[in-house]
Amino acid sequence: MSIENIRSFIAQDMNIVDDVIRAKLHSHVLLIRQVSEYIINSGGKRLRPALVILSAGAFGYKGKFHYNLAAVVEFIHTATLLHDDVVDESELRRNRETANALFGNAASVLVGDFLYSRAFQMMVEVDNMRVMQVLADATNTIAEGEVLQLLNCRDPQVTEENYLQVIRYKTAKLFEAASRLGAILGGATPEEENAMSIYGMHLGTAFQLIDDMLDYTGNNQDIGKNLGDDLAEGKPTLPLIYAMRVGTPEQAGVIRRAIENGGEEGFQPVLDVIQKTAALDYARKCAEAEIVTATAAIASLPDSENKKCLMQLADFAITRNH
Repeated sequence: MSIENIRSFIAQDMNIVDDVIRAKLHSHVLLIRQVSEYIINSGGKRLRPALVILSAGAFGYKGKFHYNLAAVVEFIHTATLLHDDVVDESELRRNRETANALFGNAASVLVGDFLYSRAFQMMVEVDNMRVMQVLADATNTIAEGEVLQLLNCRDPQVTEENYLQVIRYKTAKLFEAASRLGAILGGATPEEENAMSIYGMHLGTAFQLIDDMLDYTGNNQDIGKNLGDDLAEGKPTLPLIYAMRVGTPEQAGVIRRAIENGGEEGFQPVLDVIQKTAALDYARKCAEAEIVTATAAIASLPDSENKKCLMQLADFAITRNH
């Protein structure tokens, strides 16, 4: 089953999620509508809401609250993108101008706040304290991850452990929450809920590892942003951390200066060191190990089309080029 088959399998459900998103984006404030609709309609893989739908289906959920929660997860993700782009001073996302480039930093931050608060209004409607706890904890952890990443910028001393902590907080936590929410709605046992949590956490970690690789191996059109953006922001991602660890003192110096100076000396010298130290191979092996853990966690779930899709999403996470 390919990613296109997965999208086809849940197309009807995702259309309903999109209807919920459009309805809940409504505001009497014109600028809120403009910025929200711009970022929501600018594309994206919709993986996080898809995880809510697929995990709920894997446990036989027949209600409608999963549509609301899928939209909640997408709103939280979108709010983090709006804030991220302001912090990173990004100008391009998904091959379009970022909202902050188009509408300004102030509008992006405040509309991001609107999306967070609207997400909390929607999760209250589900009237499930466990659901609220998962989403409240996830949102708080994501914020911690954002601050940790900010502290790590331009710091060549960041370890692999520090880097992975940022990923697990900033990116993987929402994957984990999305996977867990469907299990909660579907009445999963505590063991099954934990299995979905493990799956989501390691899937999200692998997804971000590949994202960080693509900053050095993709092309602008495929990845939807400028190649080398992470380096320009001084982010010490895994390819850089590994290259410094195994490279010669001279090679490590090239990477160290690039992190400290935001790649001002150029992208190519850094890419040369990454290639010579096989840093991308190492990062891919780390991502593959995460996926092995993710799929093992849900291997014992009853066989279903939803489970097949979850397994295929794990494969997509590490084979994609965008």
